[in-house]
Amino acid sequence: MGNSIRELARLRESYGRGRWRKMSGEALIELPNGDIYYAELHWYEAHGIGQKELGYKKLLEKRK
Repeated sequence: MGNSIRELARLRESYGRGRWRKMSGEALIELPNGDIYYAELHWYEAHGIGQKELGYKKLLEKRK
């Protein structure tokens, strides 16, 4: 498939079979040093399994 997930075999082995999707969005996050940023988030998600491996891709804007 041209647009399949490269990590699909690992995701199925770790979390089970499902229709895995790579998702993205934006949210406010607080870093360990206390700074608050808007960030672009990425995660994998499958029906019946939920969100897995949530992480931020890049920091967009610092909040005060």
